[in-house]
Amino acid sequence: MGKKHDVLGIDIGGSGIKGAPVDLEVGEFATDRQRIPTPEESTPDAVAEVVAEIVEKFAGDLDKHAPLGITVPAVVHHGTVRTAANIDPSWIGTDADHLFSKAVGRRVHVMNDADAAGVAEMHYGAGRGNDGVVLLTTLGTGIGTALFMDGELLPNTELGHLELDGHDAETRAASSAREDEDLSWEEWAERLQRYYSHVEDLLWPDLIIVGGGVSKKADKYLPLLHTRAPIVPAMLKNDAGIIGAAWQAKHLS
Repeated sequence: MGKKHDVLGIDIGGSGIKGAPVDLEVGEFATDRQRIPTPEESTPDAVAEVVAEIVEKFAGDLDKHAPLGITVPAVVHHGTVRTAANIDPSWIGTDADHLFSKAVGRRVHVMNDADAAGVAEMHYGAGRGNDGVVLLTTLGTGIGTALFMDGELLPNTELGHLELDGHDAETRAASSAREDEDLSWEEWAERLQRYYSHVEDLLWPDLIIVGGGVSKKADKYLPLLHTRAPIVPAMLKNDAGIIGAAWQAKHLS
């Protein structure tokens, strides 16, 4: 019998719920991940059923005491979901730690999805070894952010919702805005420049990491940006949420 894995990460997204045991020594999946489509009505109970199904798929490979780290696209304050910009409104006020713990019978730590991606990048990716103020942004349907000071996470910063020129910033500068408005890379970079300049004036980060699916095409727009801090693409791509959630769950359990 092979070695039992001691932590599992699950990333809840708009189209899919993905999970895998994580080898925290190297920051990689310990086995192939499992993916199940997100329920069309993604209520807490419906999502919890899918999470339990993924956990069951790995049941034979997990240590009985292995904790579970889960991401959701929302503010998570002491285990309770407080916002629902990109998930079903019925999540607001849900004690997600309790919901998932009851569904899977394990210790669970639920966190914001951008925070999870940031944790992974700080320990295994583009932020590794960087002290000072580090800002990770995920450019996707919205703009997620994770902020670190000397490696410590300040959770739920939600800087994608800063007001910018009279607009919610993510409605102007997220990757979805580029696609919906059919912007060229140059046009989109102008909006990103305005956003990052605003954030830099507020926080003065030492490093900016850009994640999200569009980070795969970083060469199309990052060279067009001019920031005081180095601005670099994330390294862990779509694996970051699972890895970061697993790391946080293990170290808080």
